[in-house]
Order: sequence, then C-alpha cells, then structure tokens
Amino acid sequence: MPERIHPQVYSIAAHRGFADALVAGLIPRYGDAELGLARLTLLLPSTRAIRTVLEAFVRASGGGMLMPRMAVVGDLDLDETLGVLLDPLGTADIPPAVDPTRRWLRLAEILRAEMGDDAPRGSALLRLASEFAATMDRLLVEDIGPQELLEERVMGVVGDLAEHWQRAIHRFARVQAIWLAELAASGTIDAAARRNRLFDHAATQWRNNPPATPIVAAGVTSAAPALARLLRVVSELPLGAVILPDLDLSMPQDVWGELGTAGASANPGDPPFSEGDAVTHPQYHLKLLLNRMGINRAEVQQWHRKGVAPAPPERTHAISSLFLPPQASKIWVDLPAEKRRLSGVRVMETANPEEEAQAIALLIREAVSVPERRVALVTPDRPLARRVVQHLRRWNLEADDTAGRPLTLTASGRVLLQLADIAAQRAAPVSLIAALANPLVRYGEGRGEWLRHLRALEEELRGPRPAPGLTPVADIADEANVAEWWAEVSPILAPLCEDDSLPLAEWLNRLAAAGEALCADALWSREDGRALAQFVEDLRLHARDVGTVLEADELHVALSDAMEGNSVRPPYGGHPRVAIYGLIESRMARADLVICAGLNEGTWPARPATDPLLAPAVLRALGVPGADFRIGLAAHDLAAALGAPDVVLSRARRDEGGPAIASRFLLRVQALLGDLLDRHIETGAVELARALDDAPPAPPYPQPEPRPDTEQRKVALSVTGLDRLRADPYQFYAGSILRLSEMDALDADPGPAWQGELAHKILEVWHKTHRPIADIAEEQLAQMHAHPLTRALWRPRLLKALEWVEGQIAADPARIPTLFEEWGSMEWNGVTIRGRIDRLDRLEDGSYAVVDYKTGRPPSRAQVEAGYALQLGTLGLMVENGGFAKAIGKATRFEYWSLGRSDKSETGFGYVTTPIREGAKRSGIATDAFLPKAREYLDDALNRWILGDEPFTARLNPDAPGYATYDQLMRLDEWMGREQ
Repeated sequence: MPERIHPQVYSIAAHRGFADALVAGLIPRYGDAELGLARLTLLLPSTRAIRTVLEAFVRASGGGMLMPRMAVVGDLDLDETLGVLLDPLGTADIPPAVDPTRRWLRLAEILRAEMGDDAPRGSALLRLASEFAATMDRLLVEDIGPQELLEERVMGVVGDLAEHWQRAIHRFARVQAIWLAELAASGTIDAAARRNRLFDHAATQWRNNPPATPIVAAGVTSAAPALARLLRVVSELPLGAVILPDLDLSMPQDVWGELGTAGASANPGDPPFSEGDAVTHPQYHLKLLLNRMGINRAEVQQWHRKGVAPAPPERTHAISSLFLPPQASKIWVDLPAEKRRLSGVRVMETANPEEEAQAIALLIREAVSVPERRVALVTPDRPLARRVVQHLRRWNLEADDTAGRPLTLTASGRVLLQLADIAAQRAAPVSLIAALANPLVRYGEGRGEWLRHLRALEEELRGPRPAPGLTPVADIADEANVAEWWAEVSPILAPLCEDDSLPLAEWLNRLAAAGEALCADALWSREDGRALAQFVEDLRLHARDVGTVLEADELHVALSDAMEGNSVRPPYGGHPRVAIYGLIESRMARADLVICAGLNEGTWPARPATDPLLAPAVLRALGVPGADFRIGLAAHDLAAALGAPDVVLSRARRDEGGPAIASRFLLRVQALLGDLLDRHIETGAVELARALDDAPPAPPYPQPEPRPDTEQRKVALSVTGLDRLRADPYQFYAGSILRLSEMDALDADPGPAWQGELAHKILEVWHKTHRPIADIAEEQLAQMHAHPLTRALWRPRLLKALEWVEGQIAADPARIPTLFEEWGSMEWNGVTIRGRIDRLDRLEDGSYAVVDYKTGRPPSRAQVEAGYALQLGTLGLMVENGGFAKAIGKATRFEYWSLGRSDKSETGFGYVTTPIREGAKRSGIATDAFLPKAREYLDDALNRWILGDEPFTARLNPDAPGYATYDQLMRLDEWMGREQ
C-alpha cells in the first residue's frame, strides 16, 4: 500500500484560467495511453463546474479521450457518485437525508403550534419556516449542533441582547429541538448533517485505506469544517491533490497576517472569529479553509501549467495589490505606474441599466465577430442579464444563460400561478383574463376562436370589479353574447372558487386539473412543463404527508415563493462562444473577454443580510462567519474574473430607484489606477449604445389641426358634445367624427362616469315608479355586478344624496317633475341636436325648470359664460323648440343638482346651484339673456366647425376644462410646451 506523503496542495493563479490550466496539468500527470483519465476521480464544487471542466477537456484533448469520474462535493448522494471508492455498503449506518421540501413544510407546522395565535398566516409562515431551515443549515455546515446554543459562551452573550433577539433565539432552540426529535423518531437526518457524515466517512475510509487510483479536489473553496477535513486527507493521499483557485502566494506574510485569525485563535477559549478579521477580503475564506485543513500557506505550491488563453502574469500581482487590506493598501501611493497598470482591463460607466445592457450587447457582438474568441458576461443582476439576452437577439445571438429562467416566468409556471390567483382573488377580472389568455391555453388550431370569445368577455368586464365568484361573470358573459363559451370554461374554474381553505395537496390537485383542462398536453410537454410537473409532484407528496393547509387568498403568494428557487434551462445551449454566468457559475470558467456587469453597491457585492433568527454576536460566539463574509466571496469572484486576458468592468450610474453608488471593488480599481484611469475608460460601446437609441432630432410636431371634408363634418351633435366642441375641437373630432372612445381598464376604480350612470338610473326608476329609493339602489347595484367593497364604500354616500333629492322635491310641491332621463332631438340649421334631460320640472307659472344631476362638482359660472358648459342652455332650447314632445314651452330656470358633499344639507350631501345671475350674485348670465347666449354659442359652433371649414384645433382653449382621453393621440407633450 502506498504511504501517505506531504500534503499536495496547489494554487492556480487568476491570470492562468482555472479550468484550462487544471486540465492542462491533469492530462500529462494522470493520463494513461490506453485508459486516458478514466482512473482519475475529480471532486468539484458544483454541477456547473463539471460542465466547465468537461468543456476544457474537450478543448485540450484534441482527438478525444476517456474522461475522469467527476463528483460534486455538495451532492447528497456522494456515496453513490464515488461508487467503489467510497464503498457504499460502508455508509449504511448513515441515516438517509430528510427531503428539504418536507422539512420546510413540517417546520411551518411546528412554528404554527409553537407560536399559537402569534403565528403568521399562510405564505408568511412558510417564509418564516424557510428562514428557520436556512439558519439550521448554516449551523450544520459549521458542525454546530443545538447543544452548543446552550453553552456558557453563547448564553453569556444572549443575556446582553435586546429582548426580541432573546425571544428569537429561544424560539429557534425550541423549534430545532422539536424537529431533531422528529428526525430521530423517523430515522433520518438533515441533508447538511448527512453531507458532513459522508465527508467524515470518506476521510476515515481514505485515511485508513488510501485508494489505488488518483483523487483530486479542484476548485473547492468552501471552508466547512467537515469538508476541510476531507480535503486534508485528499491532499495526503499518495495519488491525491487539492487544487485551489486564485490563492495569492505572492502576498507578503505581514499582509497575510493582517487578514486576521480566520478561525485559528491563539487561545482555545477565544472565539474563532474576531471583529478585526478582514472577512471582506477575497483571500479570507481561503485562509479560513487552509487553517481548518491545518495547512500553512507556505506549503501550497504553484500549479505548473497555464490555460489556453492566459493573461500576463503581471495581472495577478496587480489584483493582489488591488485588494490589499486597509493598512497594507498604504503602499498604493508609492507604487510606480508599471505596478498599478491593469493592461487589458477597461472601466465602462453608463447612464442607466438599459444603456448598460445595450453597451454590453455591443461588446459581445464585436467579440464574437472574431473567430474562436469566447466571451462571458458575469453578473449577479438577473434583470440586467435578461436585458442583455434580449438585445443580443437583434443579431440572432442566443446567449447560453447558465442561470436559466425562474419557473415563475415561464409559460407553464405562469399557468399555475394565474390559476392560483383566480382562487386567491375569487375570479377578479385581471387574474381571470390573464389566466385564460396564457399562450398555452387552447394551444393550437382552436386558439383563434378561443381568443375571440375571450376578448368579447374582456370588453364587457372592463370597468369596476364585479362581485366575487363566477356567478357574476356568467351574467356578464351573457351580456357579451359568449354564454355558450363561458358554460365550457366555468366548470373548469369552479373548483378553484368553491372553498376558502383547503389542504395544499388538494389545491395542487385542483390547479393541475384546471391547467390540464385548459392547456392539455401543452402544459407539461416542454422543459418548463417538465420542471413544473416535478415541482408539483414533490410539493404535493410532502404537503399531503405533512397536512399543510392554506387559505385561498394566500395560495398565489405561497406558490410563487416556493417556485422562485426553481430555474428552467432550455434543453439546448445558446451560442457556443457566448455565456452568461452568475457569480457561482463563473468561478471556474474562462473566456477571452469577460464583462463584469452590475458593479454597484447592493448588487456586487450584495447587501449583507443579517440572520433574522440569531444575532451577529451569537453567531460570532458559535464560530460562524458574519454576514460580511459573503462580501469577501464576491470579491474573490471578481478577482478570478479579472484574470481574463480582456476584462470590462461595467456599472450604471442610476438604477430603478435613483442614483446608484459604485461598488467598493470598482472604486478600488479606480483608486489603484489613479492618473492612469483615463487610459482604461471604455467609451466606444457606450457611444454606440446611445447612437442606437438616439435618432436624429425630429422636427417639432405641429399643433394638430385636422380639416375633415364637408361630408365628414355632417354628424349629429349631442348637448355634451357641444361643450367639447367649443372647449377643445380636437376632442370632438376624435370622439364624434373618428368615433374613437376610451375603454375602461379591467378592475378600474369606480370613477365619475360609473357613479353618474348608477345615480341617474336609480333616479329614473324612482321618478317613474315611486318605490323606496333604497330598494332601487340595491337592485341597480346588483344589476351592475358591483363588488361588495364598492357597495360598502359607495352605497351609504349615494343613499344620503338620494335622500336629499327626495326631500328637496317633496319640499316644493309647486314644482311638478314632468320628464325623467328623457331623450330628445331637434333640427338646428340642418344639424341634428340630441340630448338627454335628467329632469324637467313644470313650475307654478307654467314655465319649465331644466335640472341636471351631477355626482361631482358642477360647472362654474365662468365656464358657462365662456361657452364651455352649454348643456343646460342647449336643453332649454330643445324644450322651447319641441325637442321633447311631451313637454313644450318656455324654460326659465336652469339648475345643477349636485350629489356631492354639502354642509348645508341635513344629510350631509346635496346642494343646488345655477349659472344664472340672480339676487346679489355678481357672476353668471341674466335669466332673460341665458337662452339667447346659448343660441349664440350654438350658432357659432355649428357655423365654424359643422357647417363651416374651420380646423378642429387641439387644445384651442387651454384653460377650458377637459379630459386627457385623447392627449396621446394629439401628441400633446410634443407640441404643448414648444416655443412659439
């Protein structure tokens, strides 16, 4: 049996390219003429690392070769992956791992019982359970058991904490104790605990019986104690080695010491981590790993090979200087220019994320035009990565995005979530239409007919939200003439709207059944459908076992949270020379051009998140690295990326929230370069990006003045249309001649138009039937399918105002209401004038009073005098000229009856106002001049626009009241503020 040797630990410098340099050294060292590398076992940190190393083998092998066995050290089935090397039969005493989904759901139930009435509901409880699971794993990775929470060094810290931290720690300890008792009863353990046992088993097995075949651990940077012990054993195997990425062997020893103790305290009683440790340094976690392995940095050797596209060696020295800790960085002021120069590194600043994505896409497009040149975008900013992907499609470049797409953003994932939203919102219009319009619904030949019916229903659904449930939708479908189609849809959706609370497994059954009924095989047949099927089956299985129950209104949020961590990759890759990596995926990859994007604080590095369950002081006492530890990992990722031959460091000066702060890493690069920075600025791509979006200045858009011909002008005129015609002729042109009308939004707020229609209908029925006004209001609200919330908010106010109308009419028996909501018309200079009078009262002297109901503020006297509110006057002319056959005579009073708030009304709502100047009023039009003035304005409007040829000028009277309905059509913003 070969004897153990001195630990074989190597480092591959950043400028050499880890994966290619690794393969270049493995082939001659472990290759065999007949078996190739088949006898070699590679321990790698992730499945993505396996793919990266395989690609490097393909590039280096030339004619092909037998590949080594590759195993991921984070794999729960490590015993099976390593096969005979680990002797799977010998791991039978290690209990199986509990499924993470079952643990998540079960922790939620334990928390519900533990917290009682204080427990959050539904999705919030499941989110809290996820936090508990993450904290448990964080401790288990560090080999910290629940008993260590009770040690004196920890309890002494707990007593000094705020009360909420103490409660959180005690609750965590109780929940963990209950959970561990359940695990013991079921004969299982947590996945992180099982991984530690597998590492210890492998270490023991290989220490006692070293394998006859070589084992190499490459690219592993995790400093988990159990993994560190395994790596130590691998490094001592006769045919073993540990190869670390980017360990800085040139860093002076005093600078290495400035990083801190890194888990190697001088005194056994001291905490392993002190507040003075430089945990944000990119070498800190590697120092921690070496300390836990028991390896001195001086024992680490430089790897003897380099990759196919290395950067100059000076790059590694510059990177080392770039990330010096605070005291050591004082040497920057004395560094000569040749020591500060980062040749091949460019800094790119753009105005916003969209411009940044455009510029990055242009850099990628330029790079792939060079044969065999590989390019990689590295960013933790997923929205930015998706923007770049979309821009690259302009040139038919499909980037290989290793992160894939979240399941929540795929078509199949959206089907499930949209159906869950129907259950949560009780078939609210937005969720209903979104689900039925999903591209997978009725996928194929019948989709066109399906969409025609759906659009008819959508048009009828527009406006305020109807009452919850499917029954009101059935009435609306009947009004839209799609009742037969809805009779097919309704039974599919009915199970989702029947119950307020159900077991999660039953919810998933109903959602899957509804999805299949709507989409058939299209729901499951593609890669996103297969991922969805796996998600549903896994969650349904464990939810049934645990007995998780969810309320309907929590279903959508809970499923969305659960699906967020599932990503879907297409079954085929993108462009072979273009890749988009997250930080973890990029650690071993290498390209000729690497673009590091999103270098802003909060993105790269991300904001350190404090553990919500265990206070930082408690974690330090337990020996767990603090939240800033991840900043050091992000710095190491950037240091590795900086080793590429050509690097672009990119950031946007603003993001969606406002001005962005440059990453501390980027600021270090700029500070190191100093007066050399101007030579490293990337401007070409930014200028091209701006040129793509900035078209030549367009000539000023003129104020619209359409001039339809005589025939087009011959349209009937409504009394309200006359107001629009005089105030803003263009609005009349768009509405009455072009016949363009604004559609309500789905789930719109009950606006003035809806309120006015409802009030007018109630008053019409009341005037004609004299039934109790409250009963009529209930009937009309029901017929309009009003949502209960709308009824609750609007009904009391409406009834108070209607009571005022009822009392106002009863108080003046001399006035006899004659017409109610009556349509009339008259011919005026060959033009038909139409209008509806809200109410016409016969006065004691035989003349008439024209009444117009308003649910809001009536027009002012100034608006009436200017001719922008002619409705009362025009109706008065129609009364005198036989426009209403049932009432012809002289109109002498003109009144607005507002249903708005009033301090003078007994009910608090309702008041009467008139545009007539009477009594002591100084504004308004005299009674005897009111109709002549209305006649004058009517003749003027007809002669100018309907019978004449004057253009329908947009915003002819800017101060006149109007609506914004046609502002976009008239391109108001393009000419309203122009210089005259």
